[in-house]
Amino acid sequence: MSNTKDKKPAAASKLDKKLFVEKRPEGDFAVRKGNSERASAVLPTQAKAIERAKELNPGASPVVERVRNTTTGKSDQWRKA
Repeated sequence: MSNTKDKKPAAASKLDKKLFVEKRPEGDFAVRKGNSERASAVLPTQAKAIERAKELNPGASPVVERVRNTTTGKSDQWRKA
C-alpha cells in the first residue's frame, strides 16, 4: 500500500513550480515561487526580475503581475512573460 499522506495534490505542485514577478510596496520587484513565503530574488526593475526568473527556471515563462486601472472588472491581472 502506498502512503498518500506525504504527497501534495497535483494542483499545488504545479503552482509550486511556477515563478511569479510581483511589484513590492517598496517599488522594486520580487521573484517568487508559488506558495512561497520569501522571494527568490528582489530586483530594481520588472525587466531585470523577469530576466532573473528565466534564469532560475529555464524553459518556462514566468507569470508577471500587471495592474491596469479599468472601469470594469478587476484591476490586478497576470500575464506570461
